[in-house]
Amino acid sequence: MTIFSAPVFDATVIYNGQELFKGRGAAEMWAERVAKEIESPVTVEKIGTGWALRGKVDGVDVTWGIYGQRLSRVEPA
Repeated sequence: MTIFSAPVFDATVIYNGQELFKGRGAAEMWAERVAKEIESPVTVEKIGTGWALRGKVDGVDVTWGIYGQRLSRVEPA
C-alpha cells in the first residue's frame, strides 16, 4: 500500500532488496509529513545502510520505505 502522491526525490539506497532513504534528515522530513497525514507519531529507524519510517496504523506496526518514488510499506529487515 502506498501513501502520498508527491514523489520522493531524495537520495535512496538499496538494502536487502528494499529501497530506503539514504539520509536521516530526509527520512525525518518525510516522517513528519506522514505523521500529520495519519495523525499518529512516526519515527525513523536505521535499517542496514538506509533509513525507514516507523509508525502505527490502526494499531499495527508499519515500516515504510520507498517504491517507485512513492512511500510504501516494507517488511522490516
